[in-house]
Amino acid sequence: MQAASFIGFSAALAILALAAPAAAEVRLDGFFVAQDECAATQSIRTGANPGGIVTEIGRAYDMLAANKETPSHYLIRVPGAAPDRRWVGVGCGVHALVSGQPSVPVPATGGGHGGGMQTGRVDYVLAASWQPGFCETRPNKVECETQTGDRFDASHFSLHGLWPQPRSNVYCQVAPEIAAADKAGRWEDLPEVALPQEVRAELDTVMPGTASHLDRHEWIKHGTCYGDTMEEYYADSLAVMRDLNASAVRDLFAENIGATLTSGQIREAFDEAFGPGAGSRVRVACVTDPSNGRRLIGELTIGLSGEIDGEKSLAELIFAAAPTSDAGCPRGIVDAAGLQ
Repeated sequence: MQAASFIGFSAALAILALAAPAAAEVRLDGFFVAQDECAATQSIRTGANPGGIVTEIGRAYDMLAANKETPSHYLIRVPGAAPDRRWVGVGCGVHALVSGQPSVPVPATGGGHGGGMQTGRVDYVLAASWQPGFCETRPNKVECETQTGDRFDASHFSLHGLWPQPRSNVYCQVAPEIAAADKAGRWEDLPEVALPQEVRAELDTVMPGTASHLDRHEWIKHGTCYGDTMEEYYADSLAVMRDLNASAVRDLFAENIGATLTSGQIREAFDEAFGPGAGSRVRVACVTDPSNGRRLIGELTIGLSGEIDGEKSLAELIFAAAPTSDAGCPRGIVDAAGLQ
């Protein structure tokens, strides 16, 4: 009788255990800043991903929760996805606070160069792409279909963008219908970027994405919060890219095409090129080659602070920015031009 009661009690406990809810989600405030292109799944367990949603590097998503106290995944809201509540691995990006203090290379306490809000500091993130790695994930883009081993972007950094901080400082004085077209990816419908011939020629070389109207997107979203003119925004962006591509950092990448670099090696190259400590203002973002799963370096984000006016060197702009302990992707391949 006692044995039967014990068995019955044990069975009841088992049923209760099965019926108990999973560990509760841990609510989080703020936003999630994607530093990699990662699957945004509906389910952690199954990996189901309706719509094949992938996070966009540099984009801030509403942060909803973590899956546990020491999380492996964050729950974010992805506009346009169905359902829009999606899980991403914690290594895909960083959790930023509501106040706009993200754990990325520069603090979000400043304003734009002229067109956005000003609060005493002028902070930026310079996003410099390694185009061959990027093209493995976007092979159908015009600039990727036409990339060759002897083209500038096969062995130099490409301009993704110069982003006034905080990251919410976007679309300054932009008409709602223009902002809507940009957010929908209809970059061909955005106003043309009119530049002097010499600036246009250099931009087309350093920003190969102009073939897909990346220049229009970057101006509308970020440049309008930087200054009064397209020429000012892109001339200053090209100036800092010139210094980066003339540095030991570019040499490190060019000499290691096809090999793996660590974030430590990249940060050390920044220290060599721009002075001890410069590397602590740099974060590495990687992408995954969808054809074979290789981990590739896709982009460097570099914290800058101060007026970009031709008087300050890139080293001065880097050192004026706040350091970050987050080096990003620990290692990745420096991809060669052409689909692998």
